[in-house]
Amino acid sequence: MQRALALLSCGAALAFASAPLLASGNAANGKTKAAACFACHGADGNAVDPQYPRLAGQYNEYLQQVLHEYKDGQRNNPIMKGMVATLSDQDIEDVAAYFSSLPTKLDTLKGHVQGD
Repeated sequence: MQRALALLSCGAALAFASAPLLASGNAANGKTKAAACFACHGADGNAVDPQYPRLAGQYNEYLQQVLHEYKDGQRNNPIMKGMVATLSDQDIEDVAAYFSSLPTKLDTLKGHVQGD
């Protein structure tokens, strides 16, 4: 019984310690930080021009991952690399929180996937 209690206590301590790692950013701050994104992706995250991805309603973690990949060069796009170069980790979390919180207008992938 004492062993189970000790394991439960350790689990709870780990859960509380890892809570900051799960922070998803601040959407209100993200809207301000994303102002430069609006020119291509739209203020509502639903780009009109099909050459630019629609960001509204995308998964928060996906948006964060993509922004980090542009920043560290895993994704090679000179425009996006320049756009994310000055963003901190917190900025990326905030921008991702903003765009992921928006309603998407993408009801189907038809016409939005290469080869369609």
